[in-house]
Amino acid sequence: MDIGWEELAPGVLRARLPRWDATVGAVADAEGALVVDTGSCLAEGAAVRTAVRERLGLPVTRVALTHAHFDHVLGTAAFAGVQVYGAVGLEGVLRHDREAIQRDAVRHGLDPAAAAQAADALVLPQHAVSGELTLSLGGGRQVLLANVGPGHTGHDLAVLVPGREPGAREVVFCGDLVEESGEPQAGPDALPARWPAALDRLLSLGGEDAVYVPGHGAVVDAAFVRAQRDALARRFARP
Repeated sequence: MDIGWEELAPGVLRARLPRWDATVGAVADAEGALVVDTGSCLAEGAAVRTAVRERLGLPVTRVALTHAHFDHVLGTAAFAGVQVYGAVGLEGVLRHDREAIQRDAVRHGLDPAAAAQAADALVLPQHAVSGELTLSLGGGRQVLLANVGPGHTGHDLAVLVPGREPGAREVVFCGDLVEESGEPQAGPDALPARWPAALDRLLSLGGEDAVYVPGHGAVVDAAFVRAQRDALARRFARP
């Protein structure tokens, strides 16, 4: 699988995986890399892990999962041995709802055997993020994991990468709280009434000048996130 990286800042990469256009991210430090989301199956996860090492020359040492949907988590077992982070409650969803996640993957077109293999091997987060958690990655780089949900799901995590130089823009990996390539999807696990507030928290986290990385689609700015927040508020307004 050919993974084309887009450099958002020095040592901060993202790629749009084929088929479902799901974003994965990579953040380099002195000795390893943090990966944001892992793709839809073990083959995608393995391709991401290999591509990170080839591009950055570093092993993957940590994974942050933005939410529990199949196209963002079913590649995690390809990262065996790394430290996995998720919002509080994500571990329980992955533990108890793995069959539902598997069925959802098949319903969207993933090969049933690949879906079953990934679900059987699914790695659960060892680290639950309540509020905010700062990770010191080495080499002076820090990354902030923020539990900004609920919204798109009950357990939405954002990843903020501060700029390393004065004036450098921050990068915010948003998961599917923000989507650019289509209308934000609100499935049965969404909390629509609380989604706009989650985007308010996301905007407070990154600020006006940040680069916002949607779970699907091209990189956007704060104005796009704010417009999507307003559209969601109208879409899910109570009569």
